[in-house]
Amino acid sequence: MQNLHPFNRNIKALLLCPVLAFFAACSNQEQQAASTQPATSMMYEKMNLPVPTVKAVPKELSIHGDTRTDEFYWLNERENPEVIAYLNSENTYREQVTAHTKAFQGKLFEEIKGRIKQDDESVPYKDNGYFYLTRYETGKEYAIHSRKKGSLDAKEEVMLDVNELAKPYKYYAVGGRAVSSNNKILAYGEDTLSRRIYTLLFKDLGTGKMVKDKIPNTSGNAVWANDNQTIFYSVKDASLRPYKIFKHKLGTPASKDVEVFHESDETFASAVYKTKSKKYIVIASFQTLTTEYRVLDANKPDASFHIIQPRTRGLEYFMDHFGDKFYFRTNLDAKNFRLMSTPETATTKENWTEVIAHRDDVLLEGMEMFKDHLVLSERIKGITQLRVRPWNGSQEHYIQFGEDAYMAYVDVNPDFDTDVLRVGYMSLTTPSTTYDYNMNTKKLTQLKQQEVLGGFDRNDYASERIYIKARDGVQVPVSIVYKKGFKKDGKQPLLLYAYGSYGASMDPTFNSARLSLLNRGFAYAIAHIRGGEELGRAWYEDGKLLKKKNTFTDYIDCADYLVKNKYTNPDKLFAMGGSAGGLLMGAVINMRPELFKGVIAAVPFVDVITTMLDESIPLTTGEYDEWGNPNDKAYYDYMKSYSPYDNVEAKAYPAMLVTTGLHDSQVQYWEPAKWVARLRTKKTDKNPLLLYTNMDTGHGGASGRFEKYKEVAMEYAFLLDLAGLAEVEAKN
Repeated sequence: MQNLHPFNRNIKALLLCPVLAFFAACSNQEQQAASTQPATSMMYEKMNLPVPTVKAVPKELSIHGDTRTDEFYWLNERENPEVIAYLNSENTYREQVTAHTKAFQGKLFEEIKGRIKQDDESVPYKDNGYFYLTRYETGKEYAIHSRKKGSLDAKEEVMLDVNELAKPYKYYAVGGRAVSSNNKILAYGEDTLSRRIYTLLFKDLGTGKMVKDKIPNTSGNAVWANDNQTIFYSVKDASLRPYKIFKHKLGTPASKDVEVFHESDETFASAVYKTKSKKYIVIASFQTLTTEYRVLDANKPDASFHIIQPRTRGLEYFMDHFGDKFYFRTNLDAKNFRLMSTPETATTKENWTEVIAHRDDVLLEGMEMFKDHLVLSERIKGITQLRVRPWNGSQEHYIQFGEDAYMAYVDVNPDFDTDVLRVGYMSLTTPSTTYDYNMNTKKLTQLKQQEVLGGFDRNDYASERIYIKARDGVQVPVSIVYKKGFKKDGKQPLLLYAYGSYGASMDPTFNSARLSLLNRGFAYAIAHIRGGEELGRAWYEDGKLLKKKNTFTDYIDCADYLVKNKYTNPDKLFAMGGSAGGLLMGAVINMRPELFKGVIAAVPFVDVITTMLDESIPLTTGEYDEWGNPNDKAYYDYMKSYSPYDNVEAKAYPAMLVTTGLHDSQVQYWEPAKWVARLRTKKTDKNPLLLYTNMDTGHGGASGRFEKYKEVAMEYAFLLDLAGLAEVEAKN
């Protein structure tokens, strides 16, 4: 089984996970009209219920001659019983205010769950003589990971039944799974707290028994050397930054493991993987703007790693190996990246030779190498396209999928010696589909399309791809989906989704849960705003650091367009965003709160300055190149001008549902908790303000295949209730 390294994807997306973000806007005249419309939700009738209270303990935070007062700073005391009591009181209040939708939430959950085929399995892929697959059984929450030797007709060997492993825990997640090259030992990570801190465990696949070796505090991935005895792994520091790489010998205690690399620069993180060729173990050091790689012959695990190209500020290169060369996707004199190669024996940049040239209008996102072909992932006009290039110099081509807006990606392809490319595909109206593509004949063979139960027919839905002119003249792509019959009369509800950070591109993907909104009249739109990388590297750079506000104004301008062109109206506009998308939500409602009927802010990053000044918090020092370092006054002042928590004012805000997890490692629970507490003291409206804290989980929410949809159902019920489309219990 291949140990897939993370660098075929944008590493920015690994830092903060995008959840969802939605937005809307309108003209002043329309806004005033909307404000006089009667409330449609029974939640408004419950605004006389006593709201949760939390004590204010003012704390002065001073830097650069400026003092901010944070009256709720103390909520960061995770073990304080008063903090837990406050979070529980908010949960109780939310339950009271939304009690009339309780049955509806249950219906939505069953509806969403009912579209998912329970007895399902992945398309198997072959690696090192075995077919690997993941399957699910009816009524069970977790996956079963298995394999078959030599043939799909062979007897199934269950490697991990996660349902059994998860039984003792409220939360359970399996990290990376890696099988030794002799196919005998499985290494995998186990997280039981939702903090993304994994214990590495080992299983003898021959006997089915666990190996006694156990390694705590890891990132969850293990990389095998070719001796079948040695593994390499990363550990985390107190701020949850992966910063050290260790070598472990099976059968020895973890306390005896040898440190082979220490990333001492706190702005960098580290990871370890194996090249597709299986010849090299690779240590990657990376931050927002810079990368560095070290390699070790996988046949010589006790030898020393050597640097490929020493880190140079602003130089990014992402590495793999083929034949007798290393290949680099790099921004060396190429903002949108180009492909270069170098001999194994001469790896520094002066020896690099160009394979694929830089293009101003095409972002090179990834590469996959085969014996006879090179496959490139290229983002063109916001859409990822797959380019097949024979090594022999014969004519190259792009794979044609037949839709204008979609997401296509190179799936698991562990085999070098093949002409068949495994491809993943979906669009706003097409469920996740797996293809085999013959790179010689250009034949695309569908292996599986995710079955959507409940009578789903993709022909019942329509999608659009439009471009909206932002206030500074740039054209922002927007993808929209709705059920056919949707009228652009300005009377329909709409969700506008965006993220806009870390160069993470938001693709037009399918989501079967979303059908519960579309089928009730909602349109769903994705604004591909600056801060992502949909339109190339410049698109990302124009939405970060001292240009971050472009992200927020792009979002507003997209919403204005959709209102002006009658996709919706201000009383039917809903916004939702999470993590860095939660920052987007917070910033925009401070700027234009009257534009929204309702907002969901999921695990929102809203206390920007305080977090970025606290080096003990995960993702702080490594984030300076994304947000800026507030120890520098210029960045401090700019952050302060948009930080959601610092800009809460005495004014009306839309109805809001804010969610978090007590064990969140990415955005600490106290950020949304403090934000809600401050909003309660300052907002002048009588709109619902609800905080939901999952007391058992972290950034990604609940574990399990279906359990997470209970929170989705809660969120959808909130939106549908505000839109007057919920099925609610009658008044007592």
